[in-house]
Amino acid sequence: MKTITMYLILLLTLFIVQNSVAQEDYQKRIENLKEQKAKITRQEKEALKYEVENINERLQNGSITADEANLQKQAAAEKRALNIDNRITIIENQINLLERNEGKTLVLIEFDTISDKGLRLGVDINGKPAVFFKSKNWKSEIRYDRRTYSDFVMAVGLNNAILEGQSLTDSPYKIGGSRFFEMGWQWRTRVFKKTNFLRFNYGFSFQFNGLKPKNNQYLVSLDNGQSELQEFDYELNKSKFRMDNLVFPIHFEFGPSKLKTTEKTIRYSLRNQFRIGLGGYGGFNLGTRQKLKYSLDGDKVKDKFKRSYNTNDLIYGLSAYAGVDGVLLYVKYDLNPIFKDAAVDQHNISLGLRFDL
Repeated sequence: MKTITMYLILLLTLFIVQNSVAQEDYQKRIENLKEQKAKITRQEKEALKYEVENINERLQNGSITADEANLQKQAAAEKRALNIDNRITIIENQINLLERNEGKTLVLIEFDTISDKGLRLGVDINGKPAVFFKSKNWKSEIRYDRRTYSDFVMAVGLNNAILEGQSLTDSPYKIGGSRFFEMGWQWRTRVFKKTNFLRFNYGFSFQFNGLKPKNNQYLVSLDNGQSELQEFDYELNKSKFRMDNLVFPIHFEFGPSKLKTTEKTIRYSLRNQFRIGLGGYGGFNLGTRQKLKYSLDGDKVKDKFKRSYNTNDLIYGLSAYAGVDGVLLYVKYDLNPIFKDAAVDQHNISLGLRFDL
């Protein structure tokens, strides 16, 4: 009898605690819903503010007349007022449903549905799913005004070197055969709060700058620490010198964009828009290598050398791009000489296409 009594007391205690927790849980949900009512009003008013500012900008640049601007402002205000009424009504109905049923509500959901909290099956009982496969949110909260975006960047084109006091046509490297490749990641942040005309771009890139010497020459490291081009003893099928760099580009980007607004978001789109970027980069030389291909006594020989060749460790220069959407004409110029302590300074220059993907 004593044992049975203890079990009954234990069960009663557990029942009381469970009811207390459930009571506290649904009351907390009600408090959260009441807080959402205030947030809804602020959000819709902020959205109306952005819409009115956009209408004023179009009025100032002559895109619309004063009468059209007033009509659009009135329509926007009416739409936001209705949004506030409808959304608050939905919240109030949820509060009434919870209070009337003391939090014990049934919510019918479809089989194999994916909610904001995961995969659920069957019927929700008291706000808890009958079957639940993921507790972590699958989707992050949508940001109303997103100021920073990111892109994968890839560039390819012609590469060469300009010698001090000479023109590009006097370069000892082949213009058509010397090429560069670049890939990296960039972030694009809107500078001003209410316009997207100016953006600040920053990120990192791996550069692979290749040079192919003319006239059967190759690069030789001398005893004095310098490097120079010399004629090879055999007929070269290929002579290529490559520098691999890690750099951190920074650009100020200019250009128009299209404003897209919804009830939940404000976005600026660069799709089909012209843009131009001006800036530079700085970084480090990761490695330098040379590849030679030639024939010796009827055998094909391939030599690969990985040396410093007295190249500069620090890389810095100027770069610019211009184009429409994600296809851009791209040029970059190294302010640092390729080789340290060289008799004649050589500066790497590249011209090609850049793709922001």
